[in-house]
Amino acid sequence: MQTQSIITCPVCHHASAETMPIDACQFFYDCRGCGTRLKPKSGDCCVYCSYGSVPCPPIQQNGKCC
Repeated sequence: MQTQSIITCPVCHHASAETMPIDACQFFYDCRGCGTRLKPKSGDCCVYCSYGSVPCPPIQQNGKCC
């Protein structure tokens, strides 16, 4: 299981390597480039599944989220 993901802002395209929580979903993420607060896209459980290079650990392990 991977715990690092590169999250990319859809507004300014700033990319940042982040450590994902192992046992929870992260619903909000503040972009370090422009400050935009990201929320999951419709149908996704967290910001990593929407904007990350790797889906969140619960999805990686179980195929479903929290």
